[in-house]
Amino acid sequence: MTTYAGYGPAAGGPARRHRLPWVSDAIALSDRLGTTATTAQVDPGRFTSAMMRAAAAHGAELRRAALTGIARRDGAVAAVETDEGAIATDAVVIAMGPWSRLAAEWLPLPPVYGLKGHSLVFETGSRLPAEALFIEYEEASGTRSSPEVFPRADGTTYVCAISSESPVPLDPAAVRPDPGAIERLEAICGALSPVLAESPILARQACYRPVTAHGLPLIGPVPGVAGAFVATGHSIWGILNAPATGEALAELIVEGAARTVDLSAFAPGRFG
Repeated sequence: MTTYAGYGPAAGGPARRHRLPWVSDAIALSDRLGTTATTAQVDPGRFTSAMMRAAAAHGAELRRAALTGIARRDGAVAAVETDEGAIATDAVVIAMGPWSRLAAEWLPLPPVYGLKGHSLVFETGSRLPAEALFIEYEEASGTRSSPEVFPRADGTTYVCAISSESPVPLDPAAVRPDPGAIERLEAICGALSPVLAESPILARQACYRPVTAHGLPLIGPVPGVAGAFVATGHSIWGILNAPATGEALAELIVEGAARTVDLSAFAPGRFG
């Protein structure tokens, strides 16, 4: 995938260096950030499903249940309590994104917050090539946003922008876009590209990205509770950093130390 940075509306600013036929003249593409030799894209949903299938092939089991508690014995994790009964274990990893903060009821975890983002998924077919955009855009109201455009290999195009600090609902299924946010994003997309302006919208949605007070993720053992670990707070880089995070945690749990990544900067105990 080739990636470009730019701004809009295009009046003023640095000279236009790149032109793409599917991008509106209202957008000035000032820099090429990456090429097919340096840049690739991961589809979060397809990646997660593929990883689960690979884990199941090696003996892992996916269980769907509501977590109600974590039982301890002699200062160590003994079981995960769910609405379908307890599951005995000697290790548990809290990796629930911004909902990881709910586990603070049972474990001494640092705060995790949710930063809300909005997105659209368009059905663009083969009309958009593998070219992604990172744009600084000024809306008609004067509000500035940073839309990102990602055409995917399956013929869809994902566009995200417009963040907010709306409260995280207890139920992930209750996440809804902020009033007016999707309409704003649709208007931005229409100004970014005539192809997007004409393409059907398959999804109008919102999500929460987990963030910490210091901006770095929480990866490692939970202080004071043997067998308890946490992996969250990656913000927008969760899918990108997930494989390395998982490998390092597996090493930490099984071998007692992480070899793949130095986890010291991400230690949950750094918050005191």
